[in-house]
Amino acid sequence: MSVLAQTEEQLKQMIKQAIIEAELAEEAELPLIHLETPRDKEHGDFATNIAMQLAGIARKAPRQIAEDITAHIDKDAFSIEKIDIAGPGFINFYMKSDYLGDVIEHILAEGEDYGKTDYGKGRNVQVEFVSVNPTGRLHLGHARNAAYGDVLSNVLQAAGYNVEKEYYINDAGSQIDNLGLSIEARYFQALGKEKELPEDGYFGNDVIEAAENLVKTDGDKWLHADEKERFEYFKEYGLQAMLKMIEEDLSLFRVHFDNWFSERSLYEGEQITNVLDNLREKGYVFDQDGATWFKSTEFGDDKDRVLIKQDGTYTYLTPDITYHQNKFERGFDELINIWGGDHHGYVGRMEAAIQALGYEKDQFEVKIIQMVNILEKGETLRMSKRSGNAVPLYQLIKDVGVDAVRYFFVARSNDSQLDFDTELAKSKSNENPVYYVQYAHARICTMLANAKERGIDTEAAFDGSLLQAETELDLMKKLGELPQVVSDSAEKRAPHQMTQYVYDLASLLHRFYNSEKVLDEDNLPLTYARIALMKAVRTTIANVLAILDVEAPEKM
Repeated sequence: MSVLAQTEEQLKQMIKQAIIEAELAEEAELPLIHLETPRDKEHGDFATNIAMQLAGIARKAPRQIAEDITAHIDKDAFSIEKIDIAGPGFINFYMKSDYLGDVIEHILAEGEDYGKTDYGKGRNVQVEFVSVNPTGRLHLGHARNAAYGDVLSNVLQAAGYNVEKEYYINDAGSQIDNLGLSIEARYFQALGKEKELPEDGYFGNDVIEAAENLVKTDGDKWLHADEKERFEYFKEYGLQAMLKMIEEDLSLFRVHFDNWFSERSLYEGEQITNVLDNLREKGYVFDQDGATWFKSTEFGDDKDRVLIKQDGTYTYLTPDITYHQNKFERGFDELINIWGGDHHGYVGRMEAAIQALGYEKDQFEVKIIQMVNILEKGETLRMSKRSGNAVPLYQLIKDVGVDAVRYFFVARSNDSQLDFDTELAKSKSNENPVYYVQYAHARICTMLANAKERGIDTEAAFDGSLLQAETELDLMKKLGELPQVVSDSAEKRAPHQMTQYVYDLASLLHRFYNSEKVLDEDNLPLTYARIALMKAVRTTIANVLAILDVEAPEKM
């Protein structure tokens, strides 16, 4: 448990004891005591609204309750400078600076593990993300999905979950037929033959590239082959070629999956029929108008859904239900799916399916990723994957850099639209947040190297109580928040909280560095304390950047 978490827990116990001693409530009646860190430092280090929560139990005005609580608190026994009662009964605690004394030693002892928590209690969670149709290279919309899913997985891992990352390969639908026909047309064209692309074909350069590679390896072998044999070969060739491109793009983006799951594998054996039989036995499947239906309205969906069409083929929903049954059978406690904004309407029917299968609704969660707009010199680029003018992920990385793309694409909440300004992302200025954060890390590394050159012992014992400047105290408070930020980010599935935290920490570091002298041979005790503080900041920044999978450079 972090120093701040220990402090909060001790404060809660102290408040609880004061309530009982003031005879405001019995222990069994007590509501949960919540502490928050006020945004405005003038409102103290910690605040609680427990007086308002107790009004109905104690049958007193909240302000009177707050006064009764504070009268039974021994400030001197717990490093409390003063206690204020604000507004209708908020209790604000102002701590003495010595409560932060152990933060630095704790961080330096924990090293790369600082910030990790046991919030997840070892629960098995699967995060399925990207999972785009294998019909072309990844573009910037997929990149946001990939960045969010990857960083969320890292956050969950840091928060004590067992995490598996999975890519679901949509290799059983009509899109693979259209891919095969598209490659066939480009193959003919590459050999100087006329062949039109299908109406729903794929026009991107990646399809042209795959067809030209086939010509290089096979020549005109397939021009006169049996049409059915050629089509089946081109489908499989196209699928494998596109998956290879996707995997290369993801690797370039530092995204690696633990498992690639083929949709086609669901059709092996009796997996789908077993799931349908199970749902029918429970009364959730019925036949009507020559089709088979799922009674999803039983679980809040706006209408029942078709599982088997009149022609006997499955809808998309049927293998999807089977896929999620397969996930639970593999032992996952929680499933997190990350989908694009165009899948929003699909959430309700999948939530219904999860419950119909016999699982709890909260074991399944969908996070929707909103659109990304690319801004170049203030202008929004118009893109379409099918027409082939979408910005490929690899090109974006080449132009801007992988660090900037990863950082920017998780810097806002997933349910907010994102405008990605390429000029800002490439700039080496304080206006670029990833540069600003990385520079903070490099700045500390440079200072430590300078200290060694000047013969100052950077490993010397230090006295943390010497750190009394406001900028030092602000840094230590922020450092102590990281474990709670990790837990909150995991709980809320909000990796953007990590970028906000590390940016705020970098801001405090730059403010400190611009106002205080770190290396002072005339005051070595204070120098040693400040060096230790800087090392703690460096470790914390590096640990957050590791969760983001963004580099922490030593020089810039």
